[in-house]
Amino acid sequence: MTHALSTHLFVNHRLTVALLSRIQTAGIPAVEIFCARQHLDYHNKEQIAELGHWFRDSELKLHSLHSPMFNDEIWGRSGPHAVVTLTEPVKSLRLHMVDEIKRALEISEVIPFKYLIQHLGVSNEEFDLRKIDAAFSALEELSLFARQRGVQILLENIPNELSSSDRLLQFEELTHMGLDFALDTGHAHMAEGVETAFNRMKDRIRSTHIHDNNGKDDSHLFPLVSEGGTIDWKNTMQLLRSRENQYPLLLELKERPDVPNPLELVKEIFTRLENA
Repeated sequence: MTHALSTHLFVNHRLTVALLSRIQTAGIPAVEIFCARQHLDYHNKEQIAELGHWFRDSELKLHSLHSPMFNDEIWGRSGPHAVVTLTEPVKSLRLHMVDEIKRALEISEVIPFKYLIQHLGVSNEEFDLRKIDAAFSALEELSLFARQRGVQILLENIPNELSSSDRLLQFEELTHMGLDFALDTGHAHMAEGVETAFNRMKDRIRSTHIHDNNGKDDSHLFPLVSEGGTIDWKNTMQLLRSRENQYPLLLELKERPDVPNPLELVKEIFTRLENA
């Protein structure tokens, strides 16, 4: 399978050409950049221009961009106003959030990429048809903006009542937007299970987020090497290989202070997964 790495692994550090060079040197052919402003400030034209210049001369490909979850540089700790969510029912507030995501999409004008990975709501959010209507309105505008720049929006399954695999399919049935999906193994493991989520979503999966957890905490553990992970990787890889031409094997991991050289471990994980 094609391999890719999310820069979520380094999200607490500024994204630089030096970091991207390290990823390329590790033999990883593609990345997903995580839009958190302490990492990639999508409002900062100088940072985007510097990265764009590097990508133009690089073999490393930008596969996808993860849509912003917060508009501050401290993971939303500046207050509720920092949350970026498409399910905001107040139109005036939601439009500000849509504009925030548009700023991230504009990166494609400098660094082309194929997919924007988008959440519906936030973790543990309850189901509400008004929130579905809000998300539909936001995604109509964002999808048009994205398509004009050659980008496709993918909805990711996340641990809430709006974004399980069956809810994503229901959203598509209600809206007929034709959106495809990003399968997150860790999130599926916390909900309906990886196999159930895969079988429901499989026709529309275009990207992945591969990570492990204990079935309760969204800890983004390193598959097959971290203690506490309980995903059946042999079965999961068998499922993923059944449609391997649809998507890459894209690791979305959390930084570990006890791992001084995470890229070496990433290479080992790819090998172990392929041999599972």
